[in-house]
Amino acid sequence: MKEESCCCSGKHKDRDEKEIKSLMNRLNRIEGQIRGIKGMLEDGAYCTDILVQSQAAVAAINSFNKELLSNHIHTCVAEHIRQGDDEVIDELVVTLQKLMR
Repeated sequence: MKEESCCCSGKHKDRDEKEIKSLMNRLNRIEGQIRGIKGMLEDGAYCTDILVQSQAAVAAINSFNKELLSNHIHTCVAEHIRQGDDEVIDELVVTLQKLMR
């Protein structure tokens, strides 16, 4: 297992290889989409074509966030609640509020 850290909270989470692989695959696709959009801009593609591709990248990021959030709830949040740490619920609410802006 590889240890991942968040640059903001200082907390760490051990992720299994399956989770890392799935999330990395999504990020690699998003990265490819962004490179494609940059190429379209450099090549003078029509505005609406770029906008459609940009929206596809936004949808891909949203899918990444949904998967990561689901993993977080099923692992971190559930574990903290089982240990009697209800503060994780407040943390989750704040996170959801940020995601819904």
